[in-house]
Amino acid sequence: MADEKKQIYHERQKLQFCLLHSLNNLFQEKNAFTRKDLDDIAEKLVLEDPYKGNWTPFSVIFKPHHNSLTGNYDINVLISAVEGKGKRVVWHDRRNGASSINLDVSEGKLMGIVLNVPVKRYGGFWRSRHWVSLRRINGVWYNLDSDFESPYSFGSTEELRDFLDGAIDGGTEVLLVKDDD
Repeated sequence: MADEKKQIYHERQKLQFCLLHSLNNLFQEKNAFTRKDLDDIAEKLVLEDPYKGNWTPFSVIFKPHHNSLTGNYDINVLISAVEGKGKRVVWHDRRNGASSINLDVSEGKLMGIVLNVPVKRYGGFWRSRHWVSLRRINGVWYNLDSDFESPYSFGSTEELRDFLDGAIDGGTEVLLVKDDD
């Protein structure tokens, strides 16, 4: 198992660039996306937005789809990035639980799962969200959380389902990344 983990690409967390790390981990490629790629996507989304907000001095840092200093990209950037790679994002209906996700479908049909996890830090004073990718590699599902030292392998599909059900119960949003068919 240690040899398999060495072959798995796993990018570690820096600042609030968890979406960047999550996407690179999902696509199993160091530069599947760069910070510039995601910044460009965020800027393009602003230009295409028919309801552009009013500019304030804070707009230099706190942009509509990301924080220009720390990252912290939103769902719109994720969807645009994934679609740019020929995949699509399907928001999982949390009312159905993990049992409704076909985790055994071929790796080509379900590329992976991206989670948007609520996070509380500093005794609950800091609340934000964290992007995490799950992907099946060589038939094994892995949690590629950029906060982890190394990927975590799930022992079975049932263990993954239990994990997803617990995450959903805790307020996590589940996004399925599929082939664009």
